[in-house]
Amino acid sequence: MAGKDREVLVSGKTSFKIEVPYTLIETGEKRKKPLIVYLHGFGENNSEFIKTCDSLFNLEAYHLFIQGPYPIYDRSRKKNVADWGRAWYLYDGNRGQFIKSLELASEFIQEIIDNLLPMLKVSRIGLMGYSMGGYLAGFFALTRWKHVNDLAVVGARIKTEILNDKWENIQHLNIAAFHGEKDDRVKAEPQAKEIETLKEKGVNAELNLLKENHSFSDVYIKRILDWFEKIGYTKL
Repeated sequence: MAGKDREVLVSGKTSFKIEVPYTLIETGEKRKKPLIVYLHGFGENNSEFIKTCDSLFNLEAYHLFIQGPYPIYDRSRKKNVADWGRAWYLYDGNRGQFIKSLELASEFIQEIIDNLLPMLKVSRIGLMGYSMGGYLAGFFALTRWKHVNDLAVVGARIKTEILNDKWENIQHLNIAAFHGEKDDRVKAEPQAKEIETLKEKGVNAELNLLKENHSFSDVYIKRILDWFEKIGYTKL
């Protein structure tokens, strides 16, 4: 019989290296200032997100844009690989896989930040994540709370269940959620419940409901800029 004597000798896993770009931009005077880490949404890339967030360069800060590690194949074949959209994590509906992938991406982000910090004069660290990047920003802030001061999440849900009721760890955080009332991709209600829970637990958290949909519009960016300024960031 064909294949009768087949024997699997080795079955294993190995790593595959992929280069992921990041861009660090400084605005304002050469002095101690905040570091803001920007995490784009699904299907976006660094160059697109830098253009989208242009108004946030009115804040005096180091602006760190990191691109998601997973390329999304361009079926039109009209874009170079460098211009393809990217994803931050792999999600198949399984919670265990979701957490595992979020943790892997967070380790990757932490490594970039740790390598940059010795070269910078950083007073505080803030994260701003949109959609898929918002889920990751929330996970990063709640699991690496010693390294984060401020968190802005747009069009996503902050998954507070990963805290395992250790609310004392995040009492120092400033958290703002920005969500569209007309967002039919990520409903606002779950995020609103998360913010209420955070407030009940003593965290400085707020929800900004806007008459927008899921698209990351200038209206969102204006409100984010105002929030960063309200919590102590300097506007140029």
